[in-house]
Amino acid sequence: MSKLSIVTKGFIKENPTLVLVLGTCPALAVTTSVENGIGMGLATTFVLVLSNMFISLLRKITPNEVRIPIFIVVIATFVSIVDLLIQGFVPALAESLGLFIPLIVVNCIVLGRAEAFASKNGVFDSMLDGLGMGIGFTIALVIIGTIREILGSGSILGYEIPFMKGNEILIFVLAPGAFFVFGYVIALTRAFQKK
Repeated sequence: MSKLSIVTKGFIKENPTLVLVLGTCPALAVTTSVENGIGMGLATTFVLVLSNMFISLLRKITPNEVRIPIFIVVIATFVSIVDLLIQGFVPALAESLGLFIPLIVVNCIVLGRAEAFASKNGVFDSMLDGLGMGIGFTIALVIIGTIREILGSGSILGYEIPFMKGNEILIFVLAPGAFFVFGYVIALTRAFQKK
């Protein structure tokens, strides 16, 4: 498998959220705005890249019986780092994302990539895999967040859209709207993959 295909498979072909349907909870909960989607996506990408790197480095000395607890400790370390960085440098985003940053520890995307890829491949390939999956997750969050913000708030990244202001559809900033958008985006992704 080429280095480029390791990175790009996470964009559409094996997108963790839209194809593998992993990371659904943050995809539904934090995507009320594009900014939240970008923040959550970048935080998860940071954790994916660095945890994949360390898990790959430790793969030959990790006893099989305790590999999952070791993976969780490594992932939790990087989640703590990214949580503190966001709180320190982007407090508004930290407040907006709230509990979902610490919950990256139990995100199936991160643990799944550690088990399926990083524990079986070299360091550089594992980092590329983490980068690709993180970018794919971010793409999914940005798409869902864009649709929800435009339809539910009549704006995008805080800028009002003239023809949408006053015509907002409130359900799209609520939980049911997240499910509607998520379902349609998955359906469009599957249709795109078939072509």
